[in-house]
Amino acid sequence: MRALTAFVGALLEAWQEVRVHRTRVLLSLVGVAVAVCSLTTVVALGAIVQQASQELSERSSGRPATLYVSAYRTDGGALDTKTMDAGWAEVVARYQVSYASRVQNTLQLVPFSTGAVQVAAQAVDQPYGEMHRVRMLEGEWFTVPDAQQLAPQLIVNEVFWDRMGRPPLASHPVVALGGQGVPHAASGIAAGGVTAVVVGVTPAAAYETAPTMFMLAGQLQAIQDAATGERGSAAAVVDPYGGGAPQTQYEMWVPPELADQLTSLVQRDLVGALGDGVEVSVNRQDWAQYGDDPFLVTKLVVIGIAVLVLLLGALGLVNIALVTVKQRVREIGIRRSFGATASRVFFAVMMESVVATVVAGATGVALSIIAVQSPAMRDLVGQGMVSDFPPFPVDAAVIGLVAATGVGAVAGLLPALVAVRVKVIDAIRY
Repeated sequence: MRALTAFVGALLEAWQEVRVHRTRVLLSLVGVAVAVCSLTTVVALGAIVQQASQELSERSSGRPATLYVSAYRTDGGALDTKTMDAGWAEVVARYQVSYASRVQNTLQLVPFSTGAVQVAAQAVDQPYGEMHRVRMLEGEWFTVPDAQQLAPQLIVNEVFWDRMGRPPLASHPVVALGGQGVPHAASGIAAGGVTAVVVGVTPAAAYETAPTMFMLAGQLQAIQDAATGERGSAAAVVDPYGGGAPQTQYEMWVPPELADQLTSLVQRDLVGALGDGVEVSVNRQDWAQYGDDPFLVTKLVVIGIAVLVLLLGALGLVNIALVTVKQRVREIGIRRSFGATASRVFFAVMMESVVATVVAGATGVALSIIAVQSPAMRDLVGQGMVSDFPPFPVDAAVIGLVAATGVGAVAGLLPALVAVRVKVIDAIRY
């Protein structure tokens, strides 16, 4: 109890000294507040940059853990797609996987008003949007009832939408697929073809200049079957990257702790379903597959910058604190002459530094929160790539306050030692 009373008394005394010398303290702590604000801001922005990197990676390779499944015949022949799809559906149902999708890349000839263009189309199942964090500019991602629609549903990118004249989605704009025109279509080409309805628009990056689109895998298969039935096998779509029939990739998003177990089980079950002469490959390609933190380098760079900024602020505080103690030699001598012990003087001088830097640290953390949470900063850092902005990281605020306290203690240590070495008679003559 006595120690606690002494500690509280020292804090109150330090706070009183800070108030008495507030102008000097304020000037000396500007650097600390700026340093803590910089440290906290850098740590917080590092978390946002990491989130942006993760989201960018997950848009291309899926969330952790995404299993990629592919199969091929060892004799070089074509794998029966319907048999593979049936085996895949059984595996997904058996292990109750909620997020699974087929992925097939094809080209579809789309007639725009400026001419027909081969548009890269990605045929997927409905869960793909959640698995790959697909962002929407207008409309919404495919829903489960969309698969039951007779007219194919399309989600196009912004370049595609621009070439259509940016019609409102509420008007249910349509386009023609397969190189045929559609009456009253937004593309403006007349007569014939397969009508598809645009239900959503994805934003296009600055480097994207070509139109692209998503469509549901089942609806693409229906279009292919219809075209093949009407015009023969020559009407079937081909793989845009290698000719021949387009290859289908199969993906499932599973809990990371079950990924290894499911990898072997899915491979075993598909080999059994497809029979001899078929090789099945199951592997992960998401950013977390290697176990180690892939953003460790980014974190180390951020921490290095933050520590450097804080050290610069601490050096400035130490210099000012030393000068201040020199100016207070007479005051310290008088205290010693009235019975103040060396430990009391040491603790009082050091606590003045600690209390002042804690106040400066809290100010720096508050400024950092205001800056990082501002919409302008989010737009600048996120560059439109972050959909799930993390809240201001609590650990960044704690690190800022702890760093401010530590800097205050270290910066107050040397002036406190200088104050203890002051002799009473010399101080009074000073």
